[in-house]
Amino acid sequence: MAMAVTSTLILSYTPLSFTPQSQSLSSYRNRTRIKKTGANKSSIAAVNQSNNAQKEDIVIVGAGIAGLATAVSLHRLGIRTVVLEQTDSLRTSGTSLTLFKNGWGVLDAIGVGSELRNQYLELQGMVVNSKDGKELRSFKFKDEDPSQEVRAVERRILLETLANQLPPNTIRFSSGLKNIERDGSSGETLLELSDGTKLLAQVVIGCDGIRSRVAKWMGFSEPRYVGQCAFRGLGFYPKGHEFEPKVNNFYGQGMRVGIVPVSPTAVYWFICFNSPTLGPKITDPSILKQQARELLKNWPSDILNIVDLTSDETLTKTPLVDRWLWPTVSPPASLGRTVLVGDAWHPMTPNLGQGACCALEDAVVLSKKLAYALKYGSSPSAIEEALQSYGSERWPRIFPLSVKSNFVGSLLQWDNSIVCSVRDNIIIPKLVRLGPMLEHTNYQCEPLLPNLVDSKV
Repeated sequence: MAMAVTSTLILSYTPLSFTPQSQSLSSYRNRTRIKKTGANKSSIAAVNQSNNAQKEDIVIVGAGIAGLATAVSLHRLGIRTVVLEQTDSLRTSGTSLTLFKNGWGVLDAIGVGSELRNQYLELQGMVVNSKDGKELRSFKFKDEDPSQEVRAVERRILLETLANQLPPNTIRFSSGLKNIERDGSSGETLLELSDGTKLLAQVVIGCDGIRSRVAKWMGFSEPRYVGQCAFRGLGFYPKGHEFEPKVNNFYGQGMRVGIVPVSPTAVYWFICFNSPTLGPKITDPSILKQQARELLKNWPSDILNIVDLTSDETLTKTPLVDRWLWPTVSPPASLGRTVLVGDAWHPMTPNLGQGACCALEDAVVLSKKLAYALKYGSSPSAIEEALQSYGSERWPRIFPLSVKSNFVGSLLQWDNSIVCSVRDNIIIPKLVRLGPMLEHTNYQCEPLLPNLVDSKV
């Protein structure tokens, strides 16, 4: 990996007790607490409030894909966590997400790949069509990369599968984050929840999505709207659909449509269109369907049929956003013993299908480094150095992918008729190669087992 945990974690330390689900930071806390003088008023206030706070070792904020994957990864390494989720149940609404081989490698590493893989179709390739349905180019994934694996997974099933791997009561629902304060003397973080509960955490992992309160507290800017919105939904065919197991893309002017078979009875679809403004937020399914159908006038009838067969709870309209982590300008991934994972740190557009895959990668990298620090670290800064190492390793992968995804989306959303004609008649049929577009999926991930923490991280 790009950067190992600093050598102060590796040499001449006595290992802590490290057995599945018994690892605690209590011994680490007792050995590393440093008394400091001159604490500022906010630090003093945090200490006073902490008198009534529940103490927790590792708190994960957000029970989405990033949060649950991180919790499962740490669980596999024998580390107990508490996961805070603001809603009263898993956020199982929404459609599906397409996972490439790097995503499946992580799911295999944390022990859920086989269970999920058996429920979904393996997609054989990609077909690129013009707006009128004329095929411009087709690719087979295995021809480009024999080890490639592409499947679309229902978000609901993925979240439920991950949640089922965790010990009972790991996830605390109806636990929205209201306020964050850091105790400057101990390095602990005080979390105040919407119901008034206070938690004093040794480590906080922010996995609370693109509007992350944790990221805002750490100094990150709001994600940037890229000038595009997307309708998404899942069409259901009780008697089975006739779509081949391929990603079908249709390109128009300033708009593109995708059709992705998920299972023998479910098909994921999206409409991505240019929009200079976000417009009003609409959640009424009937209005969303009406707007989607309006966009699809003069497009192939198969697409309209899928919209009509879409269940209301899967239909969404969302703005596309990202955040570019400019070197020396953007804050680092961690602040003390608080760290970000997934969309909370690096929201990216969906044009490469890597948002969820990268969040899964984040989870295993962070978990392994944190577990290693807990086992071997005895300096006051051991955990902080592990979190910094995670950020240093992940940034060279995340930043280019965010930029590349944005660039690809801009090219695909051309709205000039002449440029679109060149795209459809020259660029796609004669110049585009799929292989280079899949190179970023070449990511290796070892199984997460407690004894593997001893390996170099």
